[in-house]
Amino acid sequence: MSGSPSSLRAWWARRPPVAGAAVLATGVLSVGLRLTGYEVLSRVTLALAGVGWVALGVEFVVRLVRERARWRAEAGTPGALTAVAATAVLGTAASALGWQTLAAVLLALAAVLWPVLMVPVMRHWERRMPGAVFLCCVATQSLAVLGASLAEAESVAWPARAALVLFWLGLVLYGLMLIRFDWRQIVVGAGDQWVAGGALAVSALAGAKLLSADTGSLYLWNDDDRGVLRTVTVALLVLDLCWYAVLLFAEVRWPRPRYDVRRWATVFPMGMTAAGLTAVATAVDAPGLKGPGQVLLWVAAAAWLAVAAGAVAEASRVTRSSRSTSRGRR
Repeated sequence: MSGSPSSLRAWWARRPPVAGAAVLATGVLSVGLRLTGYEVLSRVTLALAGVGWVALGVEFVVRLVRERARWRAEAGTPGALTAVAATAVLGTAASALGWQTLAAVLLALAAVLWPVLMVPVMRHWERRMPGAVFLCCVATQSLAVLGASLAEAESVAWPARAALVLFWLGLVLYGLMLIRFDWRQIVVGAGDQWVAGGALAVSALAGAKLLSADTGSLYLWNDDDRGVLRTVTVALLVLDLCWYAVLLFAEVRWPRPRYDVRRWATVFPMGMTAAGLTAVATAVDAPGLKGPGQVLLWVAAAAWLAVAAGAVAEASRVTRSSRSTSRGRR
């Protein structure tokens, strides 16, 4: 990539909060690769997600300290909630690798960020919002996924019980967001319309994790509770696949090939659907779902590569333009 360091910093500083979806997409891809047995690729993508998370975290703090007005304005947008979701997804990946202390720290951090960012976002709710509004549900359910994962790994009940509360709260938030969603975004959206389906995918993943946590020495749910949770989880997965089909058809019917940073919010729902299929297959003993889950995982990986290539090309174009402008002023 060409361009001076100052040009690269200027490009990075202009990135909107929804750019955090890049970290979320990469983290979700890592989780999906882990669930399907691709350990090396999972670790590589997790490392990439970790680097991106640190970079965005530093930018988050810098804006909070030095650009308070900008930070407040951006904190009121749904895209800011990618910070919560990405942190929780990284924690889930860390838990899967056996790094429970790190996962617990990331859970605590995500839990602190959740109300700090959720409240200003809720204050700016309005009619006809873009698909990023569903990040309210995604952030909440990502916490539920991590809590249930820690409960299973550590054989401790309270994270799972807290996760169950967040699971139901996330579904309530989804309903509220569905009322506010601008349905025209299916046709004209720049990428974040996919979060409408991705929110259901992470909800299904949360349900699957809650079911899987109820094993061994833990007795979390009685038969009736487990039956309801199983039914709701499967229903969420079916609804997510319906959204996937509708959104994919809309992409073919009304193509939008131009790169936009919101395209990262297309990749992570794709990866989340693949991860959800695989996790639900295990939780409800439906091995037939694992094959489709693996297919959709590679679709998500291809989408990740395409969007990453677009991001590199965009950064290169901006830095070249900035360098040319600087030369013209001399």
